[in-house]
Amino acid sequence: QVHLVESGGGLVQAGDSLRLSCVASGRAYHVGWFRQAPDKERAFVAGITSTGSQPFYADSVKGRFTISRDTAKYNIFQQMDSLKPEDADIYYCADSKVTRKKNRRHYDYWGQGIQVTVSS
Repeated sequence: QVHLVESGGGLVQAGDSLRLSCVASGRAYHVGWFRQAPDKERAFVAGITSTGSQPFYADSVKGRFTISRDTAKYNIFQQMDSLKPEDADIYYCADSKVTRKKNRRHYDYWGQGIQVTVSS
């Protein structure tokens, strides 16, 4: 079992940057970031493979968000630049045994979520 904890959220202005971190208690495999607004489905944002290669993104964040992980593979990061008000959500990291999946049903373990607020 993998225990995931997110950090780094907060309140920023449009155009600012934030860096989210996800710390895994054990070996995390393929990790994804998702986000969810009230009364909406949890949506895929970015994903990275167990080796740290081949990051992939939702179209809405391509060119603005960057996912990475450290060499020990226990820390996963999401750099978010040029933030927009529509990026404001609760962000979750999640672990999957299946690589390069955008559907949340492929993810087995989830963090508790971290709030990101972007003011216009």
